[in-house]
Amino acid sequence: MKEKLVPLRVILSYFLPHIKKYKWTFSIVFIGYGISNILGSVVKPLFYRNIMDVVVSAGENGATVTDEVIGLVKIIAGLILIQNIIHRVTDYAMVYSQSKIMKELANYSFAKLQNHSYQFFINNFQGSLVAKSRRFIRSFEVLQDNITFTFWKVILQLSGMFIVLFAVAPSVAKFFAIWSVLFICLMALLVNKKRKYDLRAAATESRTTGGLADAITGFLTIKMFSSIESEKKIFEGITDSEEKARRSSWNFNNLIMVIHSIVWLILEVVGLYLVVSSWIKGSVSPGTIMLVQAYFVTIGAIMWDLRSAVINSMRAISDASEMVEIFEQKPEILDSEDYEPCCIKSGKIVFDNISFTYGNKVPIFKDFNLIIESGQKVGLVGLSGSGKTTITKILLRFIDVAGGAVTIDGQNISKIKQNELRNTIAYVPQDPVLFHRSLKENIAYGKPDASDDEIFEVAQRANAHDFISRLPQGYGTFVGERGVKLSGGERQRIAIARAMLKNAPILILDEATSSLDSLSEKYVQEAFARLMESRTTIAIAHRLSTIRKMDRIIVLDGGVISEEGSHNELMEKKGAYHNLWAHQSDGFIS
Repeated sequence: MKEKLVPLRVILSYFLPHIKKYKWTFSIVFIGYGISNILGSVVKPLFYRNIMDVVVSAGENGATVTDEVIGLVKIIAGLILIQNIIHRVTDYAMVYSQSKIMKELANYSFAKLQNHSYQFFINNFQGSLVAKSRRFIRSFEVLQDNITFTFWKVILQLSGMFIVLFAVAPSVAKFFAIWSVLFICLMALLVNKKRKYDLRAAATESRTTGGLADAITGFLTIKMFSSIESEKKIFEGITDSEEKARRSSWNFNNLIMVIHSIVWLILEVVGLYLVVSSWIKGSVSPGTIMLVQAYFVTIGAIMWDLRSAVINSMRAISDASEMVEIFEQKPEILDSEDYEPCCIKSGKIVFDNISFTYGNKVPIFKDFNLIIESGQKVGLVGLSGSGKTTITKILLRFIDVAGGAVTIDGQNISKIKQNELRNTIAYVPQDPVLFHRSLKENIAYGKPDASDDEIFEVAQRANAHDFISRLPQGYGTFVGERGVKLSGGERQRIAIARAMLKNAPILILDEATSSLDSLSEKYVQEAFARLMESRTTIAIAHRLSTIRKMDRIIVLDGGVISEEGSHNELMEKKGAYHNLWAHQSDGFIS
């Protein structure tokens, strides 16, 4: 799979708005580190040159170290003190702005991910998304550190050194200028070639993270099917691709290091030859030889740092690129630009000639019509693929219809903001997902500002209060990732309490009792009866006993309503519903 190359300007466009908020702090950082670098790398060696010249002159006269040398040492000590004070103060400005921006980038990434549709999360590894988000945030830190501590330093130091060299050793300065231009062009060429290796390495790392997260999430299935060996082979195949991509990237780094060493050797040898030749001719002092050598040592160090910074920056850009691709994707489900205030109160639902198709497959619905009156309790039954769950996804706007309209209380749901629409619908799925938070927080998720009394009341109505009270920490008990510390029936009752607290006019039950034992189902059914009071309810069920008392049962077949009526009416017809019931005994598959 070929990785997409996101332009650098696009990546930076996601950083710049956050940087602008701290532009004054950024200015302090660049000015502070700039002054510190000039003092330490350009100005200070000049005084060392003067000391060398004074010492050489004193040696020729047989004199001792003069007050002039002591004065120069004091100046150097003062420069070191000033440099360190400026540097340390600037460190605090750097920490302040960088930590703030990284927090904002994390919040921005979270918000952008949440804007994507239900289908987006179905089609992407959750572990991969987490890894991409974290690398995007980290990439800003790497880029800022490299720009501030390496690129900015290189620009200032090379410029300052060139000015000084041009004044004291023109021949060396001219060669240094030519060398610098050639070095920068060569590095730019190599870096451009390296980016494709970094993109491939970043993509394979994301796939490895996603594969690992997928296997950890499905640990129970792996153990139940004794498929550890086969899963190991699958994962080894993924890591093999990652290793090859990583090795290619690292080997290209080695090539850059070899070229860098050769280029640096040319600078040091030729530069030293030129300055020594100038000294032989008497055009420079011995201290100038020391100055040039000190500059070359500094240049060697900063060029080595520059090589590492460029490599790390390219990797950071590649890491950010994956998340920026997601940012650039237009969410499948968008709020209407001319949205209307949500006016849903009673919950009358109308599907008016709707059409819907998943991708390029056979249409699920074509000119489909359905009216559910306010407060009516409707059960949806039918074979897998008949369209039951698709109806709930359409109603929640997890997907949009291709034709027709869905209205609630006469208001087209496509004209309502998604969040406002979903606030009017309580949804209890077959396998409720709880957050690794306390039971109290999970119940209050339906109403974050709920009082303790409200939480206790809905827990009692949902038949959850008794089992919660028996837990060591009661309502303060943490439930584990996805609520794994609770049984299926306990999770369902927490989900029901959460839905009760939300107090929405519309309720969707998506096969909410299909995986429960008889005792748990009894408790859950009692809770459902309380939850459905005065609410428009849509219940999807394979276990027909769970919807027997519904006001109306709709039988779907291939996206078409084949039968509808109460349980007794449908049994008398002896049609599709009767056949489904006949294959069950007391609501269970026989």
